[in-house]
Amino acid sequence: MSPRRSRLVAAAVLLAQLLIVAAQTPDRAAEGGGATSLLAGAWLRAVAPLARGVAAAGELAEAAGKSVRTRGQLAEENLRLRRELVELRRERLRLGGLELEVDALARALDYARESGQELRVAEVVYLDRISWLRTMVLRVGARGARRDDVVVSENGVVGRVVEARGEYAEVQLLTDSAAAIGVMLEQARRQGIARGAGPQALELEYVPRQATVEVGDRVLTAGFDGVYPRGLPVGVVSEVEAGSEMFHRIRVRPAVDLAELSTVYLLARPGTPPRGASESGDGGR
Repeated sequence: MSPRRSRLVAAAVLLAQLLIVAAQTPDRAAEGGGATSLLAGAWLRAVAPLARGVAAAGELAEAAGKSVRTRGQLAEENLRLRRELVELRRERLRLGGLELEVDALARALDYARESGQELRVAEVVYLDRISWLRTMVLRVGARGARRDDVVVSENGVVGRVVEARGEYAEVQLLTDSAAAIGVMLEQARRQGIARGAGPQALELEYVPRQATVEVGDRVLTAGFDGVYPRGLPVGVVSEVEAGSEMFHRIRVRPAVDLAELSTVYLLARPGTPPRGASESGDGGR
């Protein structure tokens, strides 16, 4: 046997003897004076910290798992609440839009009730705000429309029907240079004639200079022209200047913003049958 192998064998025998002795020798450091051997006590002291570390690592892993699950649940709950919030906002906007529509319809119904005329909804198909004609085309439904039916929005007068064919009607806007409407200044209680004067303007004629007229005064239909019922909003005074020796020169801003119109209302006189599909107005501008 080689010297190296002899040394290894001797070391192994010595280690075995030490282990046997340690296994038979009581561990005086053991608590409670138990019969634990020195070898067993050493083993416990060596393994216990490792066991505690493994247990602590397990608890930490379990806590981490719970934390991940909790975060996942919170993320899902947060996403659900965000979706509900979006839906609530959409519902609020929808209800707000419906409320505006109801308010608009209520104002239009007031026009109908005050004027004794029938109210019908019409859809704006075409709007000409560029040429001198200033016209609008409406889809009025199968009942059709008649010449001089008044067209209003929730804010005031839009114009009058000048031609009707079947389900469609052409409307002369107030701002048409050939349009004229009998009006009255609400504050001064003076009547006059409002004529179209541009894309978003009217000129009020025949108001005597003795009348007190101020910017912001409301202008209403007077009802003496045989077309427009009395009391409908036409606009507000935007400028007052000295005109001729007898009359003011008055500019009026229309109550209706024509660029925003998509739906309007027809005020048709009760008891008047609608025109047939083959009939049309003569334009009567």
